[in-house]
Amino acid sequence: MAVLSPRLSERLTGVAYQLGWKVICRFPEPWVRWVFMAVAGVAWRRQGPKVQVLEANLRRALIYRDGDPVVDGKELRAVSRAALRSYARYWLEVFRLPMIPVERIVSGMHFRGPGKETMLAHLKAGRGVVIALPHLGNFEQAGVWVIASGAGTFTTVAERLKPESVYESFVRFRQTLGFEVLPLTGGASPFGTLAARLRSGHLVCLVSDRDLKETGIEVELLGEKARIAATAALAVHTGAALMPTATWFEEDGWGACIYDEILVPTSGTRAEKVAAMSQQLANVFSAAIAEHPQDWHMLQRVFLADLDPARLPPPSVPPPSRGARGDTGGRAAPSYGGSPGGRPPGETLP
Repeated sequence: MAVLSPRLSERLTGVAYQLGWKVICRFPEPWVRWVFMAVAGVAWRRQGPKVQVLEANLRRALIYRDGDPVVDGKELRAVSRAALRSYARYWLEVFRLPMIPVERIVSGMHFRGPGKETMLAHLKAGRGVVIALPHLGNFEQAGVWVIASGAGTFTTVAERLKPESVYESFVRFRQTLGFEVLPLTGGASPFGTLAARLRSGHLVCLVSDRDLKETGIEVELLGEKARIAATAALAVHTGAALMPTATWFEEDGWGACIYDEILVPTSGTRAEKVAAMSQQLANVFSAAIAEHPQDWHMLQRVFLADLDPARLPPPSVPPPSRGARGDTGGRAAPSYGGSPGGRPPGETLP
């Protein structure tokens, strides 16, 4: 069997994404949905490396949810099948999102709690907001929703992936939706620009349940040690409100919850404050993922036990205690980005 050269493989990947946006919108949605679900079913049955990683991550979610270290194999397989179908739905919606009426996106969003009003009040008062969320549900749709709800545009960060054409396609796609997109690498650090946006009273949205730059914070996520992005550093640095968020799929639309602000501790060093807030963020993520494990599209290794120890940088400060199981330390809001095997290019920081 012939093996494609890396350059040819990248070119074919780029062509596939271009066709996704140009062709999929031309076919009736029921037809395309059937194809996407069929592909998800094939991937699930083949049990490739990415599916195995997904199931290892989902096993943690089920253990955390049930408080039982023994996970039924049939249940795990059922959840992983549902997760792949959810992942397929995400991609289908991404390719069709430009043609979905904004009214449909707004009316189809089923919101839980007062977080939306709190977020908009902060922005109206001129206070920046950092929305941080895990790879849960459809954050592209949530981005359209948050703009249509009165937040104005927002700034996010996109990871550069190969081929460059795919990265550029996603940047253009997100820009057409009203997002400001900064590159994670290949230029100046995005931290300064994000901090400036927040000081100006704007919204920053970042997917934060995975450490991409090896500068993340060690936390307990779903009861195990993991590294997440140091998004809390933006709130400590600027005084912006850090509001975690969860988004998920519902049969007739989408669900979301913007939780309460995670407050900056009144004492401790800057690093200790970031670590403590990051753990509270991980607590919110854990509760949200455990509630909607089938919508957690994490096909990458995120837990320290699964990572190569030689590649792990030492933590800058010891991880704080997670506290009581399910303690959110506040409530939370939405975030944007994505990475290979989890999401399209775009992830956090700093």
